[in-house]
Amino acid sequence: MRALLTVTISATCLMAMVSVSKADPAAGQAVFKAKECVACHYTEGPAREKTIEDQLAKKGPELWYAGDKFQAEWLAGWLADPKPIRPMKFNSLTEENAGDHPALGAEESATVAEFLMSLTSGEVEAGTVKVKKNAKGRQIFTKKMPCSGCHQYTGRKKVIAGGRSGPSLVDAGVRLNADWILAYLKKPEVFKPVKMMPVFVGLLSDKDMANVASYVGNFKPKKKK
Repeated sequence: MRALLTVTISATCLMAMVSVSKADPAAGQAVFKAKECVACHYTEGPAREKTIEDQLAKKGPELWYAGDKFQAEWLAGWLADPKPIRPMKFNSLTEENAGDHPALGAEESATVAEFLMSLTSGEVEAGTVKVKKNAKGRQIFTKKMPCSGCHQYTGRKKVIAGGRSGPSLVDAGVRLNADWILAYLKKPEVFKPVKMMPVFVGLLSDKDMANVASYVGNFKPKKKK
């Protein structure tokens, strides 16, 4: 039974990923509204948050730059079979993430993913980050700056290390666009003017930020031989 369930879920995700290139952004927007996703996520920029109260009033992350942030195939698959990205509930440091995000059908996830991937900020320059094993980026992430204090990641010997207050970065390279990671570090006021994460502008050089983006962008599961 478990094997059958795994095959069914995998097939659903595959259908979503194959269909995403054929989907229609306008149709995806209609599904997004019909499913009341707008109750938790806003999709029109720029950032609305001005105060901590504004941030705490949100039920879920903003998605107005989703096309900059996410990998299209991952997004379609996640919408069909959502798994918690944050160990803790959104905007909470004490309550566990219940993992109860609604799932969409394969066709719906493909159309919604196409809509979300059409949303960009105009602030991300494509092709600026070369994703690779980056020793300098690792040093900054794990030692020089407190990144690993808030974000989980796969450490040595495949052990999950790091904190739980921020989004998990385990296999983040499958989910996130490395060019967006760099833009987010360089221009936090554009994407999240109010947030718990420290601002590294003035603490890290642009080159250091690129190294971190390169390092995090390489967080991917090892390919099976």
